[in-house]
Amino acid sequence: MKDFCIVGSGISGATIAKLLSKKYTIKVYDKARGPGGRSANRRYKDKLSFDHGLQYISPKTTKFKKFILNLKKNNVLKVWKKNHFNLSLDNTDLSKRYIGKKSNNDISKFLLKDIDTSYDNTIKKLVFKKNYWLVINKLNKEEMFRNVILTCPYPQAKKLIKKYMNKSLSDLKIKMQPNITVMLVYKNKNQNKKISSFKLDNKIIAFAANENSKKRFVSNLDLWTLQSTLSFAVKNINKYKKRKKSITNLMIKEFEKVLKFTKTSLVFKDIHGWKYSYHYKATKIKSFWSKKYSLGICGDWFLGPKAEHAWTSSNNLYSKIIQTKKNPLNK
Repeated sequence: MKDFCIVGSGISGATIAKLLSKKYTIKVYDKARGPGGRSANRRYKDKLSFDHGLQYISPKTTKFKKFILNLKKNNVLKVWKKNHFNLSLDNTDLSKRYIGKKSNNDISKFLLKDIDTSYDNTIKKLVFKKNYWLVINKLNKEEMFRNVILTCPYPQAKKLIKKYMNKSLSDLKIKMQPNITVMLVYKNKNQNKKISSFKLDNKIIAFAANENSKKRFVSNLDLWTLQSTLSFAVKNINKYKKRKKSITNLMIKEFEKVLKFTKTSLVFKDIHGWKYSYHYKATKIKSFWSKKYSLGICGDWFLGPKAEHAWTSSNNLYSKIIQTKKNPLNK
């Protein structure tokens, strides 16, 4: 029986898994085909790919900046240079931006190296049996663990462990917001050499990134990632799968109008919806740990929408677990 079952391989799950793996046995589960969670990367072909979730990281706190610089030192991250434009009405800081050297799920890949992971494996049910957890997957296979940690969005976590939640957790006012991402490939090379990314004051598109500007590949094709506005995502998230073509084309039309593309040739398009993409406001707690049930929860949604919030929540949970006892866990 292993010590910890961790559900989710995003930055939260990968961080807490790495911290705990120094002392305990770990297994990480994720319903996706690979690590990263919302820092996912979609491959087009060969080395050509899109960061269709997390776009970049700009650390704000000293501790997180130290963590990011260490990843850069280890050749995991690099600085996303070139020109980033903010055409929106907000005052978003355009400070230094870090991205994965190969993709934005490089952080999770690095942290989960040498840790037991199981992908394309949805956890269907969790049952606490007095001194251990029964973890049941989509194929009804059962495994036993001494502790369980969830790093999935609040609605999914709540569904799995509702009967084990205390009032402080069940009373949290969490409203996860959606996002819709469109990925495009154009045949014409370097339509806009001077643009790496831009934020917009637009009703449909909030952000666009030129994947070529990240210098992960050299190609005669132009790859772009578009992210919708919140209002557009809220309106369309529950119907985008049935209306993929019309919603995708609407975002493309708006993008080409804004960028003033001419004589372009679109050779690929795809769309992805994030129903539980982020939560804006910080809650009263940074993470949750139940000594009674040996149950933990961490994630960015405790603190805000950024990758830094995910990392901070995971470190906070780790501190709670270690402080539970002098010998934190009974083996």
